[in-house]
Amino acid sequence: MVKADAVWQALRGQAENWAASEPALASLVSTTILNHSGFGDALSYYLAKKIDGRFLNAMQARDLITESHAGDGQILAAARADLAAIMERNPACRSHLEAFLFYKGYHALEAYRTAHWFWRKGRRSMALLLQSRISRRFTVDIHPGAEIGEGVMIDHASGVVIGEHAVIEDGVSMLHGVTLDGGDGHPHVQQDVLLSVGATVLGAVEIGERSRIGAGSVVLQSTPPDSSAVGIPARVLERVDRRPPSRTMDHVGE
Repeated sequence: MVKADAVWQALRGQAENWAASEPALASLVSTTILNHSGFGDALSYYLAKKIDGRFLNAMQARDLITESHAGDGQILAAARADLAAIMERNPACRSHLEAFLFYKGYHALEAYRTAHWFWRKGRRSMALLLQSRISRRFTVDIHPGAEIGEGVMIDHASGVVIGEHAVIEDGVSMLHGVTLDGGDGHPHVQQDVLLSVGATVLGAVEIGERSRIGAGSVVLQSTPPDSSAVGIPARVLERVDRRPPSRTMDHVGE
């Protein structure tokens, strides 16, 4: 579990350093981080700015995001865990602030969490409006009915599609172009799975924990834990290495 104040302290410290070392960024980090009282306040402000549009302006969006955070404290806990996951798994990410400000996969995922909250509350028109804004702004289409756990990383993110009844458990990592969809059913991705670039999983299939779906693969059948699925259609190979591939980000290991 990520301590509630540790992420916020890291963001504030990094923002102060950025402002001192790059004066041109002082306004950005002050507006997005330093002027706010806490992590949730800063996140609601920045996400609202990101999804601002003609039929849902930034002020309205911020009220909705704040309402969801107040209605379910787990949303912010998940947002902190997602940020920590990026720091842990993405060697290109050098600070919490970098991910918070510039990684659209993170923005799309945290905005989805608000849309999902409205979906569960039965306010489905509002949830779908948020989905539409998220899809347009980030080129990431996550249905608000999908179930997504904590500590999830969506790296690069462009072209990701996650269907209404898809389930993604804790600790999953995925790259751009991933599709989790189907006709009569949607995939259930168990914890610590790695979905590589362009991976497609279709239908009511289970992807076993600590599995890896290879780049460009098309999975039409369930896969066991600790396996790799590669090819079109995917064939299943046993993995010798039992370390969670979503955390090691090893796309080719045995």
